[in-house]
Amino acid sequence: MQQMVSEYDFIQAFLTSDTYKNNFSYDGLKALYEYLTEYEDSTGEQIEFDMIALCCDYSEYHNAKEVYEAYDNRGIVNEEEAMEWLEGNTTVIPFEGGIIIQQF
Repeated sequence: MQQMVSEYDFIQAFLTSDTYKNNFSYDGLKALYEYLTEYEDSTGEQIEFDMIALCCDYSEYHNAKEVYEAYDNRGIVNEEEAMEWLEGNTTVIPFEGGIIIQQF
């Protein structure tokens, strides 16, 4: 049994959660919802809404360089090099004000 979740419901579920309201920004939630619905459309596979799993599987950052440093990579890189590294290792969901990555 599956329930359709609108963008509004998706965003509100996170924003009203005491535990998970700070995991993603409003714009990040919009980008993540869009990515997940496009994934469903392109694969024909339905995704079950599981807030805990989404918070474990995806993280939001300000930019690719921040992710690069968070994964303890040594060496100085610029934003473009960090984004190339990221795109070679995981799913990257860019949006105005940041990026969301699938944890790897």
